Amino acid sequence: MRLLLACAIACLCGQTIHAAATPPAVHGKAFIVVDVQTGRVLGHRNSREPRAVASTQKLLTALIIAEEGNLEDTVTIKPEDTAAAPTKLYLKAGQTYSRYELLQALLIKSPNDVALALARDNAGSTDEFVAKMNRRARAMGARTSRFMNPNGLPAEGQFSTARDIAIIARNAYANPVIRKFVATPRAEFHYSDGRVRQLVNTNRILHQAPWCNGMKTGYTNAAGHCLVSSGHNNGRDIIAVILGSNKANVYADSKRLLEWGLRL
Repeated sequence: MRLLLACAIACLCGQTIHAAATPPAVHGKAFIVVDVQTGRVLGHRNSREPRAVASTQKLLTALIIAEEGNLEDTVTIKPEDTAAAPTKLYLKAGQTYSRYELLQALLIKSPNDVALALARDNAGSTDEFVAKMNRRARAMGARTSRFMNPNGLPAEGQFSTARDIAIIARNAYANPVIRKFVATPRAEFHYSDGRVRQLVNTNRILHQAPWCNGMKTGYTNAAGHCLVSSGHNNGRDIIAVILGSNKANVYADSKRLLEWGLRL
């Protein structure tokens, strides 16, 4: 697996190798399509252009949490974890949940308060976790990024690129816990007070195409509609990243890119 990821980093960070055919047109400001096994870039546009990436950067947050393990350990929610509108689970200070439960919720429903809780629990503070995010990104070859928070909410000086998000997504794709959660269409979240909430995966393609197996949505006014999507078919694994799109087109465009990459 390490050899596979090293090959991918070399392909993504070095010279682009184009596929024989031209990828479908998309409405996003930037996109990239990558073959997971080889790291080959099949198609791209503006993939090195820095921009806001919204909640797609939660894949990096999730990767750090998943890699460091001990997911059965509990997290006690603190007041500073709860201030992260608009998408929240409305966790309350004093409640306790396992890291596993929170990580699952993060990747299915994308709550910003969950990202804060996991980050603070992992590193002691959000600032320390952000430092870990940037170190981990650089280590895997995603060097044209600067992360300022674990959830992707707008922050001055925060940016990434389609290419860097693709590198992060490939590393996340290699993690079995993340692979399981991003492919989960829906799950129940059990609150400490006994309430149960149904979490429906925000990735519409996952509900439409049997060959889609994740990964992560994102939206802010600054970033537009963003989507990292992955698919598997006939021994091929493809990741497509679209940044700066719109609600009307991002899912259909991502689906077409995956179909093109999977040769469907």
